[in-house]
Amino acid sequence: MAGGPLVGLDEAVSRALVRPDRLSETLSDLGGVPVAVPVLAAVLAYVTWRHRRAGGARWWLPAAAAALLMALVPALVVPLKELTDRPGTPAVPPATGYYPSGHTATAAVAYGAAALLLLPWLASVHARRAVLAVYAALNLGVAFGLTRRGYHWPLDVVASWCLSTVLLVGLWLFLSGSSRRTSAGTPSPRTGPS
Repeated sequence: MAGGPLVGLDEAVSRALVRPDRLSETLSDLGGVPVAVPVLAAVLAYVTWRHRRAGGARWWLPAAAAALLMALVPALVVPLKELTDRPGTPAVPPATGYYPSGHTATAAVAYGAAALLLLPWLASVHARRAVLAVYAALNLGVAFGLTRRGYHWPLDVVASWCLSTVLLVGLWLFLSGSSRRTSAGTPSPRTGPS
């Protein structure tokens, strides 16, 4: 990843953005495993409890699918980092393996899976919009923090967003299909018992 048509632009945008500070450090930490994965775990526990209480036949399936998706993140990101072997920004010690951003992928998938699992259980449009707004704010915050702090080039972040979008669309399709298959005789999460 030493060359290519977008590398020069990527480096110019990075030079304009990099201003390490406490806020950028905090925002980038929101994409770390110690923060994002416990948030997902809490949502997995809540959604599993709700599905089981509603009497769903496969009450464990949505949470298991989201957990598997989260486990796929390092399984996909690490080989991609090895394959591309891109050096880091001037703000980090000399090393390679920054593309794509693991923190970005972790944040996008953990918070995205949490949002997808919560949406069917939220009764109002405002609550669903709020969850999606929080998801977008968290991911934009992580991206800003990582690039502002100089941990990643902007394209490292964009690549992880692309990968995460594919993973989350797959989860959404799986969850949509499994809810249709199990809905015969089982209440929908939106209309089921509370």
